[in-house]
Amino acid sequence: MEGQDRGVPTIFVVPLMQFFVGLLLFIALLHGQRDLVVFSLLVLGVVFGAKLWTRISLSGIKSHSVVDKQKVFPGEKLTLRINAENKKFLPVWLQVQVPVTGPIYPSSGETTLTKEDSLWWYQRAYFEWELTAKRRGVHQIGPPHILVGDLFAFFSREKKEEAFHQIIVYPRIVPLKSFPLPRRDFFGVPGAKSPVQDPIYILGTRDYQNGQPAKYIHWKASARHHRLQEKVFEPTEQEKVLLVVDVGQFANLKAQEEFETTLEIVASLAVRMDKRRYALGLVTNGALVGGGPAIVPIARNRQQLPAILEVLARLQMESKGDLIDTLRRGLEVH
Repeated sequence: MEGQDRGVPTIFVVPLMQFFVGLLLFIALLHGQRDLVVFSLLVLGVVFGAKLWTRISLSGIKSHSVVDKQKVFPGEKLTLRINAENKKFLPVWLQVQVPVTGPIYPSSGETTLTKEDSLWWYQRAYFEWELTAKRRGVHQIGPPHILVGDLFAFFSREKKEEAFHQIIVYPRIVPLKSFPLPRRDFFGVPGAKSPVQDPIYILGTRDYQNGQPAKYIHWKASARHHRLQEKVFEPTEQEKVLLVVDVGQFANLKAQEEFETTLEIVASLAVRMDKRRYALGLVTNGALVGGGPAIVPIARNRQQLPAILEVLARLQMESKGDLIDTLRRGLEVH
């Protein structure tokens, strides 16, 4: 998208000064002052030539931005790179401006990243910034604004890119003291000897066995294998941890600092339990940035911990309802 012409505050490109230069040219012609005529024509020629140059400078300008990480922890660094290319014979002056929202800053502490360069015919330029994530949340980098103009930088035109980068900053991981978790053996017979299968934790599928209840049929797997498949469940004793975050009291008391500390503790617990190979889940009654479910069903796989950390990163201190109702919905998900 092209914007309006943007003039650089140079004395000869100010409209009032252009008027005076034109007036000077008229007076010089009346009095036959050849040197003043040449000077006035030179200034006006440069100004109007630069305007024409700027008019066509945006054509053939291509840019692309990438970040090396989109999910980080507080204090972790990420790199933003922007590639710009001039795909025409006319050389141009180019400036890149990238607005940064939220606590993601370069080492210089600026809130708008700015760099410029001159691009000759069919030349590329590379711009790079190292940024540091300061605080949990979902933050935006961009979209970049590209300013292109004549080589003197007298005038420029703006090209706004649509793409931006969303950076997810997980809660900080903090050291925790060891403490025992309360255990509950729901069916009384632990381990593989248990006669009761756990309907929450599915180990896999197998060919359907005659006599098994129809509710054990895995219809998606059956369609994939073109024959009936049934669910295979883990034994009843399975180390499962359900993390519950009640946002309501924090929101009522406007306890933002305590809320952030709680999320750091919950995230640290999730990391510890994942290392111990527990099945993990998360339920919260808080609103998420960008929407989406605030429930991560209990499971044990590689995607489970990142999913929990992302929900904690997106979580806002805004209650969406009663925690008990949220827990009931979580059970329906299972």
